[in-house]
Amino acid sequence: MMTESPEAVLLYIPLMKHVGMSWKEIKDTPSLELKLILNAYYEHEKLHSMDGYSDKEVSEMAKHKPEVRSRYAEYLLTQRKYQDMLGAKSKKPTFRGIM
Repeated sequence: MMTESPEAVLLYIPLMKHVGMSWKEIKDTPSLELKLILNAYYEHEKLHSMDGYSDKEVSEMAKHKPEVRSRYAEYLLTQRKYQDMLGAKSKKPTFRGIM
């Protein structure tokens, strides 16, 4: 049955709902490409999942929901990964720079 198919639940529905693809577009696109599109969407969501929150705000939220801290750490790692890929590496402080 199609409604219980893992592909329908994990691939087709998210592509329609989150990416806005039509059924025809999904059927005309190779499966590997669909998976790559969906993975890119989830990566984009992670990249911007906690935009606008400061470290202090995250600490406050984590008092009531400790899982927020691990989500924020994952968010920061993803941010750093893409900054590094784009060549926007942050300068590491040196002893000479402190003086």
